[in-house]
Amino acid sequence: MHDMEGDKAMMATQPAQTRYAKPVVLAVNELTNGESVLQPMRSHALFNTLSDADFENLVLQSRRLRLGHHQLLYRQDMPAHHFFFVVSGRLRLYRLDSSGIDRTLDSIAPGDCFAEVMIYADPARYACYAEALKSSEVLMIPVKAYQELLDSKPEYANAALRHYAMRAVSRFHDLEIMTVQNARDRLIRYLIDLLPNGVSEGGEVELPLPKCLVASRLAMQPETFSRILADLKSNGLVRVNRSKLFISDPKRLIEISQ
Repeated sequence: MHDMEGDKAMMATQPAQTRYAKPVVLAVNELTNGESVLQPMRSHALFNTLSDADFENLVLQSRRLRLGHHQLLYRQDMPAHHFFFVVSGRLRLYRLDSSGIDRTLDSIAPGDCFAEVMIYADPARYACYAEALKSSEVLMIPVKAYQELLDSKPEYANAALRHYAMRAVSRFHDLEIMTVQNARDRLIRYLIDLLPNGVSEGGEVELPLPKCLVASRLAMQPETFSRILADLKSNGLVRVNRSKLFISDPKRLIEISQ
């Protein structure tokens, strides 16, 4: 099996100029409205402590944006004037390093916010690319407008800090998975993490990204990912149906990675 460093060195790459050729949204004029959009946003940790008046005012300054398949929302190092709430679809966050290697960082699902770190960043520049993996809708929320709310009421700032603290814990957990040297063990831990109840109960999970991008996310070649998944399948540890996997005995699965 390849170790993590070997897999990183062999990871499939795409030249930077190919990525820069993708279209980026430059302007949007559609107002944000509709209960199907506002209710999920209202319940998010960054907004659920806002008064009705403050929430409505923030919504009036936000815009609803539709993205096509593979359309870029923003590029790495662009000035950041907005953060985003996902209404529908799915987006991928990735970075290009100095050699043009494309490294998947995360996938963002409906109900999630992203780029919200820009609220406190100085200078505010996006740290990665955001790309729609399929037709998607997001809300563009002005950073300056949200900053003014945080400055006006301490309880809003406290809620934002609690949200950041939870994100930090989640990121440390992701980092723990990525520091596992064995590629098979990284994949197993990633799959267990997708289960709603973790190791305590089996069930069906759906990969949030295409398999080649999950491989990139886990710092391994797509061929390595496919080989490990085939091995787990042949040993009866997972059942695979396209992007869906059924894990009947997660405890047994985690035992073989220890």
